[in-house]
Amino acid sequence: MGFTFLTDSYAVSAQILPEAIAELASQGFVGVVCNRPDNEDPGQPTAKEIEAACVAAGLEFVHIPMVGPNYTADDIAALKVMMGNGKVLGYCRSGNRSSILWKGAQQ
Repeated sequence: MGFTFLTDSYAVSAQILPEAIAELASQGFVGVVCNRPDNEDPGQPTAKEIEAACVAAGLEFVHIPMVGPNYTADDIAALKVMMGNGKVLGYCRSGNRSSILWKGAQQ
C-alpha cells in the first residue's frame, strides 16, 4: 500500500481496501479518515465496509466525505480530534482531498 506522510503522524493515500486495514494497524496507525463520498466510483468499498475492517483491527474510523475541495469547520474539527489520537491515514480517490482537509486544519 502506498501513502504519503504529510507529518510524522498523518499520511494520505488513494482509495484503500478493507484488506489493507490490518497492515495499517501493524504499521502503528490508530485511525483512518475517509474523505470520499460513497458511490463516487463503481466498485469502490463503502465507508461502512472500511469502518467494519477498522473496528475489527482496533482502529478508529471517521467518515468526512468531501465533494471537491470543499469542507466545513465541523470537518476540520473532526479531523483534528482524530489527529490528536496518534498516527492517522486519510484517504480519498487520489489523496488530494485528504491533503486539502489537512492543510485546512493547519490554519
